[in-house]
This record gives sequence, structure tokens and C-alpha cells, in this order.
Amino acid sequence: MAEALNSLFKAECIRNPVMRPRGGWKSVTDVEIAVAEYVDWFNHRRLHGEIGLVPPAEFEASHWAKNVVTDYVETPVPTGTGSK
Repeated sequence: MAEALNSLFKAECIRNPVMRPRGGWKSVTDVEIAVAEYVDWFNHRRLHGEIGLVPPAEFEASHWAKNVVTDYVETPVPTGTGSK
């Protein structure tokens, strides 16, 4: 799955002439900004066919709004310094 996502990312973001600035990437900063924009689109605006043509973030928010976690057992966090 990671290889498929990597291939999709390269095709849709890095090699896509619409995403790439005219003349190519000028610096690492250009690529970092493009990656951040792509990830935002991928998670928040892309309509995913397998989940009812809604963005993944919307689908997840809806899932957690409908499902209350009831089997989570809280583990107390140790306080104080040092170890025993």
C-alpha cells in the first residue's frame, strides 16, 4: 500500500505539470509547500469512492461522532521523577 501511495503522490503532485511551478521546482521549500497542499487536498477535499464520495477527514469525523468508544481503559500516568 505504501508503494501505491508513493506512486500516486509522485504522479499527482511531483510530476503533475499543474502542480509543478513553471520551470520546475526552484527549491526544497517549493516542494515542501506543494506536499503540504497535496496532503491537505488528499485528506480534506478529495472525494473517495470507497467511502461514499466524501473526503476521508469528513468520513472519519462522522464515524467518531456516531461511535462512542466504550472499551477504552485509561492507564494512569506515573507522576513524580526518577524510577523505582
